Amino acid sequence: MRLARLFSHPRGLRRSRAVATAIATLAGAWVVSVGTTPATATPPGIPSKATAQSQLNALIVAAQGSTTGYSRDLFPHWITVSGSCNTREQALKRDGTSVVVDSSCAAISGRWYSPYDGATWYAASDVDIDQVVPLAEAWRSGASSWTTNRRQSFANDLTRPQLIAVTDNVNQAKGDQDPSTWQPPLSSYRCTYSKMWITVKYSWGLTLQSSEKSALQSMLNTCNS
Repeated sequence: MRLARLFSHPRGLRRSRAVATAIATLAGAWVVSVGTTPATATPPGIPSKATAQSQLNALIVAAQGSTTGYSRDLFPHWITVSGSCNTREQALKRDGTSVVVDSSCAAISGRWYSPYDGATWYAASDVDIDQVVPLAEAWRSGASSWTTNRRQSFANDLTRPQLIAVTDNVNQAKGDQDPSTWQPPLSSYRCTYSKMWITVKYSWGLTLQSSEKSALQSMLNTCNS
């Protein structure tokens, strides 16, 4: 049960305070709920099944490159994108419901539904902005030869479905894995996840491994449209 894990998790103390605050504020509503209607905002540019299939067919299959030389610092983020808002803050506003920000654009209240696991959070500190195609995975797939400016654009891409607000420890469990070894725990979202992953790799000219392609095809096959 998520609530039980919440108190044994290293972040348990912080989250227990969040639970107490939310219970007091929301008259008995849990901080986390599963099955809550998600926010209407979703990452832009998610293709149809047919388009994603065409893109997957066009992607170059290659052996995975080395992580030698990789550093997250080579993908500068989060950058200021609008007024005082950086990329993370912008994604939090886009993917949340009733989000209120302070003068520095930090989210001080709102609701965030994580489509990876079906949980809803009421504190921005419990939400990560996932790089759908992780930075290390991009490095191994061709980004090692990019300029720093191009890597910065990739790491802060709000025009494609590369950034999405999700439960923090689910994102941390994913790490830099590709779909052959990690897929969203909520199986009903795997169709969408595959379309997001495919179109990001296609748009940025990244390669993929044969095992990754097979996993993506299996996920894509579950899509209706």
